[in-house]
Formats: sequence, structure tokens, C-alpha cells
Amino acid sequence: MTEIRPIVTELLGQLGSSREARQYLEQFSRVSETRFAVIKVGGGVLADELNELAAALAFLHRLGLHPIVLHGAGPQLDQALDDAGVVTEKKDGLRVTTEQVMAVARPVIYRANARLVDALERMGVRARGLQHGVFECGFEDREQLGLVGRIEAVELESIQAAVASGQMPVVACLGETRSGQVLNINADVATRELVWKLEPFKVIFLTPTGGLLDAHQQIISAISLNQDYDDLMDQPWVHSGMQLKLKQIHAMLEPLAPSASVSITSSSQLTRELFTHTGAGTLIRKGERIDWFDQPGAEQWQRLEPLLEASFGRRLHPDWLDDREIEGLLLAESGRAAALIVRGRGDIAYLDKIVVTPEARGEGLGAALWQSLRQRFPSMYWRARIGNPIAGWYFQQARTSHRDEPWVVFTTGVEDDALVSQLVSDASARDSGWTENPGFEHGPQIDTDRFKGE
Repeated sequence: MTEIRPIVTELLGQLGSSREARQYLEQFSRVSETRFAVIKVGGGVLADELNELAAALAFLHRLGLHPIVLHGAGPQLDQALDDAGVVTEKKDGLRVTTEQVMAVARPVIYRANARLVDALERMGVRARGLQHGVFECGFEDREQLGLVGRIEAVELESIQAAVASGQMPVVACLGETRSGQVLNINADVATRELVWKLEPFKVIFLTPTGGLLDAHQQIISAISLNQDYDDLMDQPWVHSGMQLKLKQIHAMLEPLAPSASVSITSSSQLTRELFTHTGAGTLIRKGERIDWFDQPGAEQWQRLEPLLEASFGRRLHPDWLDDREIEGLLLAESGRAAALIVRGRGDIAYLDKIVVTPEARGEGLGAALWQSLRQRFPSMYWRARIGNPIAGWYFQQARTSHRDEPWVVFTTGVEDDALVSQLVSDASARDSGWTENPGFEHGPQIDTDRFKGE
């Protein structure tokens, strides 16, 4: 962490929020060196974004963070096999690897590994290419798949030795049997096994698209597998590579803690994904159930009120609910996130309160809550205090935004400009529900400082 202050200053200059960046840097720095992050780099990124990738990884290295990098080389191998006139096929997403294919694959993978190591070295990062010795394998199905490995053990000694000597480990997706036979390994499968062994704080997939794309080729900001997986897998636009990746990520997260997640982003957005609340890319989390209560009972209110007061650090009026026409309540099963919706002007839903606890920050629970909210209420309006740390994210989600001191009022799904004007006036005049708090004319309606809008 030598000369860390100017590096942090550079980071904050890039991201524009000192509080967010320092928070995440402190979190990452508390994790043991080999458990900060596993970063899986797709072959397409190595081919087309090598300089951006090396720069992003070098920046982490200068911050004193030690990611373990694992890479594929699929596009490079496809091209090399085509150039050599070698015909190949895939079964269930795995490349059938004959001896002829392996003869082409090994030097391609070696070159990809060496290119990344060399690029890091040019950026001033000491790096160590680990082409063998990490994955001990048996044959996945020798008759059907040939020289494809099924990982039976992950050996961490070479990774730990690299990190201990100040080098960034760059792991190739090749395995060996105990007798020394080299086997091809699918990069996503290798990542899964390494993640299970290390249980890192962060798991990141770097891809050319910078995230998973929906039917309109837009990046999906967040996926909660607990809620979204079955529905996504039924979508006609989820097929082939995307379907396989979702299956593999689902299998990866299944045995891990509910807070576990995978970020899919691009090399150029890696820093923003790691060090900002809003992130950049697709955050896939194992997730937890978010329940809807159109008539919340005593149990739900007894969970919501302490959650709001503890998170906001303020007290609610004893009668704060009396004048509110409750539309419903979204409440996470863990009790760490909630959104209260009331009836607004013109039958448009008004988002009265939304909160995610600090402990859940960075897990994507806020994103899952927002996604559930938007699915249920395509038309909605809400307000946030001017100068809110993630106001920029709200501007992205809203169709309109209107400044009305001390608030910015947002709407989405409302096309009638006259109605929008009424909604702005209505939102600005609403009672916050909080008791008087010195320094505040009105309490913040939306605790966005605690809400991670990924």
C-alpha cells in the first residue's frame, strides 16, 4: 500500500465520490490477499481489449489489491483451428478435444497467457503465468469429449506463492491428470472450481459486451437468481452462450452464502464496478425472496419501522401512517430491504420509502428490490434530496426529473406532461413521516446513501 494517497486521489478523480470509493477500498483491504477477487477474462477481451485490461488490473495492483486472474482463449482457438483446417464440434457447451485439437490448443493457450503476463509487466506489474499445476483432473468423458478435463482438485500453492512474492497470478485453463496428461478445461468451469476453493470476496467476469444483454440488447443491471432464474431461462432470447453462462453461474453460487454474487462487466468499467454503489455491468446474486404485501399486517410494520429508523438514524412520528393510503409493501425475507408504496395523484404509485441496510450494501439486494418494484409499478414517482450521492442513477431510471427545492422529483412511465406537473407538486408537499431533526427542514424520503442502485 506504498504511496496509497495519490492513488486513491486518482481513483476518486475517476469516480467522483470519495465516500463510496474509500468504503469499498477499506472493505477489500480487510480481505486476505488471495481472497480479494477471482477475475475471469474471456478470450475476446484478451484479443481486443488487452491494453484496457492490463491497465485496469495494474490499477488494482497499485492499490495493494491482489486479484487472481483466470483466462480463456476461445476465439483465438477457433481461429487457429480454422487456419489449421481442423474441424471441431461442441457437446453441451464443451469443445470435443481430440489429440489433433489439443496440438493446436496448447500453444494458443500458452500464447494467450504470455500476452497477458507481458502486458501486465509493461504496466509495471510483476505477473506470473500459471499454465499448469493448478487443476488436477480426470477425464470428463474420454469417449465422447476426448481430452476434456473434469476438475478433481484445485492446488493453490503456486497461486499463493505468486501473491506472497508480489506477483499477480495469471492462470490458464489447462489441467493435468496424475500421470501428466494435459487436458482442456472450459474456462467458466475452471472459474467455478477456483471460486469454490477460494471463496473470494468478489467474482468478476470480464466480457466484450460488459454484461448480460436483454431482448433489446441492453445490459441487464441486476439478476437475483432466487427470483429471476427460471423466468430468464424460459425467455426465447436466452440461449446458447448466455444460457450456458447463466447455468454455470447458478451452479457456482448455489453452495455459497446468500450474499455471494458475480459481476459481469468490461475491462474499461472494472474500476467503476468495484468502487461505486451504482456499478457498471450485470450483478448476478444468489439472492433472497422479496415478498409483496398489499395489506401489511402488524408483523410487517414491526419489521419495517425499526429498519427505517435504524437505517436513517431518525425517529418516525407515532402516527406517521395515519394519512397514508397504503398501496403495498415490498420486504426482503432477511428484513434488510424494503419499499413502501402509497397511492399517489392520478392513480400513479408514489414511492414513499425505500431502504437497504448498510450490511447489504454491495450485495445487489437494492438492485433486486428496485427490479421487483419496477415490474410491479411501471408508472411511479418519487423524490430525493438535491445532492443525493446516487442522484445520477435515479436520473437514469426516470423519464422526467424536476428540481423543486430541496427535492428532485422523478417520474417514470408517465407520458402526460400536465399530470407530471401535478405529481411534482404532490411529491414536494408530502409529509416525510419523520420527527423534527435539527438541520433538516424535511427528512429524506429515500435513503439512497444506503441503497445500491446497481
